[in-house]
Amino acid sequence: MATLKVGGEVDSLCTRCKMSLAHTILAMVGPKIARVRCNTCGGEHAFRGKPGTTDRPTKAATAKAARAASGTTRTTRAEKVVISFDEQLAGKDIASAPKYSPKDTYRVDQVIHHPTFGVGLVTAVRGDKVDLTFRSDTKTLVHGRGGGAPADRPAFSPPSKMNSGPADKPMAEVPMDEELPEVAILPSDEELDNAVPAED
Repeated sequence: MATLKVGGEVDSLCTRCKMSLAHTILAMVGPKIARVRCNTCGGEHAFRGKPGTTDRPTKAATAKAARAASGTTRTTRAEKVVISFDEQLAGKDIASAPKYSPKDTYRVDQVIHHPTFGVGLVTAVRGDKVDLTFRSDTKTLVHGRGGGAPADRPAFSPPSKMNSGPADKPMAEVPMDEELPEVAILPSDEELDNAVPAED
């Protein structure tokens, strides 16, 4: 299930729209949603879950909590194994770690030396982004943004004047060997004003 947080979205009953619609979470009190804003009408109100839902625990949830408190469980769960940062770096060549550059490309389990965060280990690669785990935190950084060869990068080529017209749409080409239709040239307003009236 998605983690609910301020700025996230949740379905709630809108008091103005009178429907269950998508809302943006404005405030939370602990794990509970306190105030929301309707994404449709913009109204802000207290969070109201879908009709038929309640904050009160059900009988099944109460029984489950009682079992957990008594220490009896139905199945045994595997314990999470936490590996320290030093254990992750064990056996890796830290001395020859390359310096981080957004132009370079990295792979999983590669050791990187970052000028600000120090030594880090690539834990995931997603397209042009990598997750680097440092001693204090995990950061998502870019990689593979190098200049590359000019043929690799898209080049901007503006339309030529010969092939451009309104809204840069190519104009229809007219073959020059065909005869163009006769066009009557009408006199301008100035020529009409200066014209001498014909005598009858």
